[in-house]
Amino acid sequence: MPTKKSKLKVFSLGGLDEIGKNMTVLEYANDIIIVDCGVAFPQDDMLGIDLVIPDFSYLQKNRQKVKGIILTHGHEDHIGSIPYFLRELNAPIYGTKLTLGLVDNKLKEHNLLGVAETHCKGPSDKFKLGNNFTVELIKTTHSIADSVAVAIKTPVGMVIHSGDFKVDYTPISGESINLQRFAQLGMEGVLLFMCESTNVDQPGYTMSERSVGIIFESIFDQSPNQRIMIATFSSNIHRIQQVINSAVKHDRKVLILGRSMINAVTTATELGYLVIPDNIIIEASEVRNYTDAELAIITTGSQGEPMAALSRMASSEHRQIEIKPGDKVIISASPIPGNEKTISRVINELMRRGADVIYEGLMDVHVSGHAKQEEIKLLHALIKPKFLMPIHGEYRHLKQHKELAVSIGMNKDDVFVMTNGDVLELTDSTAAMGTPVQSGQVLVDGLGVGDVGSAVLRDRKHLAQDGLMVVVAGICLEGGRCVIVAGPDIISRGFVYVKESEELIEEAKEVARKAFYFCDDKRITEWNYIRNIIREHLKNYLWQKTKRNPMILPIIMEL
Repeated sequence: MPTKKSKLKVFSLGGLDEIGKNMTVLEYANDIIIVDCGVAFPQDDMLGIDLVIPDFSYLQKNRQKVKGIILTHGHEDHIGSIPYFLRELNAPIYGTKLTLGLVDNKLKEHNLLGVAETHCKGPSDKFKLGNNFTVELIKTTHSIADSVAVAIKTPVGMVIHSGDFKVDYTPISGESINLQRFAQLGMEGVLLFMCESTNVDQPGYTMSERSVGIIFESIFDQSPNQRIMIATFSSNIHRIQQVINSAVKHDRKVLILGRSMINAVTTATELGYLVIPDNIIIEASEVRNYTDAELAIITTGSQGEPMAALSRMASSEHRQIEIKPGDKVIISASPIPGNEKTISRVINELMRRGADVIYEGLMDVHVSGHAKQEEIKLLHALIKPKFLMPIHGEYRHLKQHKELAVSIGMNKDDVFVMTNGDVLELTDSTAAMGTPVQSGQVLVDGLGVGDVGSAVLRDRKHLAQDGLMVVVAGICLEGGRCVIVAGPDIISRGFVYVKESEELIEEAKEVARKAFYFCDDKRITEWNYIRNIIREHLKNYLWQKTKRNPMILPIIMEL
């Protein structure tokens, strides 16, 4: 039971000092609730890694306290870790209709659909979690439909989590952001505001999503005889709707490419978030029945992902659609930090095949879903929080958010720039840093979750940079002797091409042979010691000869 000394603990397991992997935790007495459970995409040096998810260790240790997960919207960086979370501990999931529809798609892929307990809630709905939290969802606007902020009534005061938002007064569908409710809560008193910081370094206001539709219209008007392809995020339902609207207006059939795009369109259509006239969508096998002027293609691959449909078309590896000279390709998305090189590579390949490529910078074919400075100021002015915790951004974003808050009147000591695992402890009148909790990142590689750590990544990087040399030999260990019986043979992968480096390979064999002789002279018979001596002898020789440092793997068999 809570006591007078109980404090509200607020911390993030992801989303601070990074882009993605958003996960915020509130804990009071015996209750824990979670806001969002997302993934991050691997950095360039995470070779072979598919996804990065939060470390759930703290929640596993306190599983009996976890009362539920509240999802603010359906982007991967907010829902992508749900299947991995459910494998570790089960908790009810609360979200809006489209968000839960997209979650269901993920759960089907992971055979977890029957495991999750989901509760569909709409904006303005209130519900209780545990003994200490009452949750209210507040309508916001973002680059995906059904986005919400979360207002949480706690024993020490009101906490508001903004989710991802922008102030769009002319959204594609539904109502605009509910500024009135934010103002009401501000009048009643808000203890802590957790506000997203993604675009806090950009002055002004974010353009309405409708502005992209106007650009699409002009592109369709100017391309009467070209096949038009649009790459965007599969979850950007508003953007997809605008493409379909332009296609219908210009008597074009629409082909949907990419598994995630097909799933998102199917789900959004079934739930009523996409309005598509009959006989507009076609299959890839039907493309041959239409001229270029009669086709529009909506595809995945706006981030240059190697396996996405656009990338495969750019490299002529797509089984059904091939890029032709004259195709018009629109990349309607901003690069996620770290993806700039892969996107540039895809653009180059598309242009090399004769396509006209339009991307951000050439035309305004994308608007952000995130608030800029003036919109963030507006929410601050309405909510008037006692304390602020900037979220969702790299350190520079969080720091700039603090400076922005101070510039509009907040005390700098009331703004807490934190990293994942840092704990903010609150009473009804105070806030201070507490004892950190375990946090970090867990790497997903294929079906493996967490089995690839820093040591494996270090080996992968070593292999990628310097290659591998394998030394194979058979020895006889008798009477304290180490006698070489067979070999040594040398196998090189990614280091040198054996047929063109025969002299180097022969000399390397001789160096390995002398290492065995050294072991024999010193009466060394311990396996690991022998391997280390061979490795050191070859390492010194190869560095002297090539100034390269391949991974050396001695394989010794006792004969």
